[in-house]
Amino acid sequence: MTSQGNDKAPKLYLLTNDDEISTLLDKLERVFDTGTVSLLQVRRKSTLKLYDLATVYREAEMIVSLASDYDIDVVMNDDLELASHFGTGLHLGQRDGSVRVAREILGDDVVIGRTCHTDIALFKEAKREGATYGAMGTAFASITKPRANIISRDILKKATEFDFPLCVIGGIALENIHQLRDDLNGAPVDYIAVTADIMGHSVDTIADKCLAWQQKLNTW
Repeated sequence: MTSQGNDKAPKLYLLTNDDEISTLLDKLERVFDTGTVSLLQVRRKSTLKLYDLATVYREAEMIVSLASDYDIDVVMNDDLELASHFGTGLHLGQRDGSVRVAREILGDDVVIGRTCHTDIALFKEAKREGATYGAMGTAFASITKPRANIISRDILKKATEFDFPLCVIGGIALENIHQLRDDLNGAPVDYIAVTADIMGHSVDTIADKCLAWQQKLNTW
């Protein structure tokens, strides 16, 4: 449950990082206690490479269970089987499967997102296929995807004009969120996706970072 004070403010969409699982869970508990996060994406790329399937499922179960305690929706990154197993939502890249198929398997009630890069046509297609939101970016130079193309603000403005939830991704931080807001003239954005600018903080400081984020989003 979130503690937003501005109904027009974008929602904070947090992506996990590759912290060791006990550290990650400690961070997430601190984050969830602030009531600032609306949606969580389980994105554990290193876990998939380093550990066996049993470990992947065990870690996912712990994350999903914790999020459930706080009534926070969860989406798995690119893994339909994992999403189906735990009854969560799913985020799909352009090469990671069909939104229609995912919707048929997961049902109408879960969140399904689609990466749309910098392409309005892909954004429209995501809506037609039954996605919950389309993710567009990169907004700024990103640590996680340093070679991604920076999206033009004109394209983002066009995306805000459609009756379809928009998530803006890529390199967004407290230091530049005001620039994005001003570039879009305060046009409505449904989600702002963040990884490093929150998850890069320690267990002791991460809650304060989330609260600072919510204050900033409330100025949208």
